[in-house]
Amino acid sequence: MGSFDELGVTPELVEALAAEGIEVPTEIQEAAIPLLLRGNSLLVQAGPGAGTLVTYGIPLLQTLDPDATSPGGLVLAPSTEAAYNLAESLSRLAVTTGHRIAALGSPWALPELAGILFATPEDLLAAIRESRIALEGVTWVVVDGFPALSPQGVEALESLFGLFPREGQRLILGQPLTDAAEAFGRAHLHRAVHVPAKAAQGEARLTSPQRGEVQYRVVGEAKDPEVLRTVANSLDEGYLHVLLYLKTDDQAADMGDFLALHGYLASPPGDSDFPVWLAVEELEARKILSALDDPESLVAVSVDVPFGPDSLDRRHGGQEKSVVLVRSRELAHLKDVARRTGYRLVPAREPLPTRVVGELERLRDLLEKALKEENLASHYLALEPLFTRHSPAEVAAAALVLLQRRQGAVRTPAPDTSASHERTPGSGPPPKTWVRLFVGVGEKDGVGPGDLLGAITGEAALEGSQIGKIEIRDTFSLVEVSPASADRIIRAVNGTTIKGRAVRVDYDRGGPTGRAAPSGRGGTGGRGGPGSRSGPGSGSGSGPVSRRGPGGGRSPGGGTRRPGS
Repeated sequence: MGSFDELGVTPELVEALAAEGIEVPTEIQEAAIPLLLRGNSLLVQAGPGAGTLVTYGIPLLQTLDPDATSPGGLVLAPSTEAAYNLAESLSRLAVTTGHRIAALGSPWALPELAGILFATPEDLLAAIRESRIALEGVTWVVVDGFPALSPQGVEALESLFGLFPREGQRLILGQPLTDAAEAFGRAHLHRAVHVPAKAAQGEARLTSPQRGEVQYRVVGEAKDPEVLRTVANSLDEGYLHVLLYLKTDDQAADMGDFLALHGYLASPPGDSDFPVWLAVEELEARKILSALDDPESLVAVSVDVPFGPDSLDRRHGGQEKSVVLVRSRELAHLKDVARRTGYRLVPAREPLPTRVVGELERLRDLLEKALKEENLASHYLALEPLFTRHSPAEVAAAALVLLQRRQGAVRTPAPDTSASHERTPGSGPPPKTWVRLFVGVGEKDGVGPGDLLGAITGEAALEGSQIGKIEIRDTFSLVEVSPASADRIIRAVNGTTIKGRAVRVDYDRGGPTGRAAPSGRGGTGGRGGPGSRSGPGSGSGSGPVSRRGPGGGRSPGGGTRRPGS
């Protein structure tokens, strides 16, 4: 690759890039920057990790008027957080040119006066409709991350492109460049150029001959804690050195300071007295690794994602153990680079017990089945607000944690309530007592223990520890709950729906057979025979039962009285 001045970048911006440690253009920058400087509109197959911000940021700064008092360039991102981060990164280069940068929906002063404005499509459309943003001076529109846009984002984008001035440059980026992105480009971009070229994109989809495998680990936005954990674990496992690949000298210096604060001293590659090596020049590091007597005594870690095939091969083409730390938004780029380089990309496995590994594999199978068979649109819309603050991978991981906890609570064996509650010295705390509730849905309604647990804990706002044994019968279910929560559950769940079926909930008054005998409005009938279990506050005998309702009054006839009933 050449240099930025060979691409037509002005000396002041070349110097600004060098100050940020960016001296050699990436593949996508080398291909796209000259085309953008010549005024072309582009459809670019690239995403986070490929250097996309510099790809369009340099042409924006080089062609737009730095003295503008309204947006001349608009950059549309999938989330408010992404817009903020992109604006913050470009503003460091804009200090050199004097352009004003801002992002909607985040703490930037007077965004309507910015020459280059970052926003989500939804936020920008709302600002335009409120007459807060003027479009007359817009000559550039960039859509960074088209495949990551929500359905609402795509809808807002369609509306926006009908409002933008017809003249000007347009740029759509995505990894992969989906059919939807291609269709949008055909509809709204005039004579757009593909980067890479269409033929090259087709070739890129072909898998190169396999040259080995590269492990990766998905991490959060802040990589430093994961780097520290990787260094500590690798050295504890007996590796002599950990080599960290970083993008710039400044990043390497900052990482060295961070590790030193935690007691790990770092040096350039090759110094045997230091456990951590920091590398920016990949070829020089590869020469040193190739000369090692025992390359398997070292772990190579890419802190930033390799830009392209050459970078991936230099970093991870040796015999040493290696791993790439990748943010979820960068994963598509890493997979594309690995495919073009001929490496099989595999997730780095954590040292988990066999039982846990098997459970995770089972959950992955369930998720895969749901992705293929279920209609997820409504669930996506419900979760969409979270995507403005967290990546989809983080939201999915959190949902998986909740699912595991919920399933664990369902499978927790209930205490033996038939045992005597008398204690003997040294026998430990007394067993927990339970109250059994009748729930008027069962196996024929397609209800499982997880459905009941979710409905009860969700509607009554309880912890799973308040629920004991759950028995699913043909037409009804029996649920053991803590005595203190029984009335609360009845009030909250009675009259709701589970699996589309209205639910009646009351204290169980089953007879010798254990069958509940419901009767009347929303409640159960009289008390059963021997072996029946009564709830707190219930009456005795076979006559009417009175119980305090949610409003503090008494409700004769065994039914739980609901407000307005």
